[in-house]
Amino acid sequence: MPGVSITQSQRLAQSQVLSPQMQQSLNVLQAPTLELRHLVYQELAQNPTLESESSEISLEEAGLEQAERDDDFDSEFSRLSQMDDEWREYLSQSRTRGPRTAEDEERRQFLFDSLTAPETLAQHLENQLVAESLDPEERRDVTRLIGYLDDRGFLSSPLREIVFEEGIPIDRLKAAKKILQGLEPVGVGAETLQECLLLQLERQGRADSLEYRLVSGHLDDLARRRLPDLARRLKVPVERISQAAEVIGSLNPRPAQDFASTGQNQYVQPDLAVEKANGSYVVTLNQEAVPRLRISNTYKDLMARTGTGDEVRGYIRERIRSGKFFIQSIEQRQQTIRKIAEEIVVRQKEFLEHGPSQLKPMNMAQLAEVVGVHETTVSRAVNGKYMLTPQGVYELRYFFTTGLETESGESMSNVSVKAALQELVKNEDSAKPYSDDAIVKKLLEQGIKLARRTVAKYRDELGILPSHLRKTY
Repeated sequence: MPGVSITQSQRLAQSQVLSPQMQQSLNVLQAPTLELRHLVYQELAQNPTLESESSEISLEEAGLEQAERDDDFDSEFSRLSQMDDEWREYLSQSRTRGPRTAEDEERRQFLFDSLTAPETLAQHLENQLVAESLDPEERRDVTRLIGYLDDRGFLSSPLREIVFEEGIPIDRLKAAKKILQGLEPVGVGAETLQECLLLQLERQGRADSLEYRLVSGHLDDLARRRLPDLARRLKVPVERISQAAEVIGSLNPRPAQDFASTGQNQYVQPDLAVEKANGSYVVTLNQEAVPRLRISNTYKDLMARTGTGDEVRGYIRERIRSGKFFIQSIEQRQQTIRKIAEEIVVRQKEFLEHGPSQLKPMNMAQLAEVVGVHETTVSRAVNGKYMLTPQGVYELRYFFTTGLETESGESMSNVSVKAALQELVKNEDSAKPYSDDAIVKKLLEQGIKLARRTVAKYRDELGILPSHLRKTY
């Protein structure tokens, strides 16, 4: 075709690809206790050189039949070979066709990801990032924001607060937030319910719709069902307002609900316990929750047999190496969680003594520096892990909160502020409930200085109605 030229160009780029072992290590680190047990069962089923030190894991649980354990060495080796045929074939093909492509890596990653269940919100989002064309800094910023998501899929702290916690410029965080909000589920990464609903309407192509106008400017009136007032103000029929309200009602106010790590009917098994002994608090790991593994002596003996061929010996050696790495990953997970928990206990002694009202502000970067790991490692380690304390069972993530400075110059977490606000409302005269302005003054008497809009925000997050709706006659 005239005017069209075809040229070739070369581009050199660096990309970081996690090895299967590193992926496994990260999965072990971020897996909650019950999920980790499932991973152990899977590993026992796939790697017969591993065995449990206790009898609590039956062969049926691990996916193995007793007859398989009683096979002679030759048939056992055949079974091992058959189990790994697909991966060996893939490696063979990759040697003949050259370096693996991005598509190959994605397919290979899917193979490893499919072995773990169930998928957490963080995993779901990070897996989507693989397909995004991001530079390392952008990917790192988005990953940090993912660490701030709560069970609803909302950012647990405003962007302006995360700026100070992470030391990242606001422009970079805004760009990372935009990338995060482009992922599934729609609405994830919002700071408020309003922003969450607007994101969903935008994705549906309703940015110029009546629904969008209602959410962006009249959400409070809509929640109070002031449909005639809205119709008069916006100059549209009441029926049209009612139809728009139905559309808005069909949106998801909790986009991450399918990935929620806690639920009313979900059993939580603490990973750690904190007890007071001789005047100080001691952290102990729940060792019974995670089965202890070891390398089977059967395969060690097989390696030492003079009649064992080089191919068999090399193959079993690789299986033993894989088993040792899995055991080390579990031990590293336990050590990391323990170190983080011990530092939390040091910083949150007042909470352990007196409850949530005494929770101190703390961020992941502070703990990461003391523990000697990256803050993203802290984020993975605390997600879905629970600690039994004198005040009850809490997720480790609960202890990481932003804060503000009181009139006396002390630092106070937003959780403690919310607890103080909740206590005020609990003890108010229901015939004369406190307005937001009155709450501001009452909190100031306690040395807590808040803006009226912050009080309104915290009240909304606590599910406390405005004063005129709390009033009883």
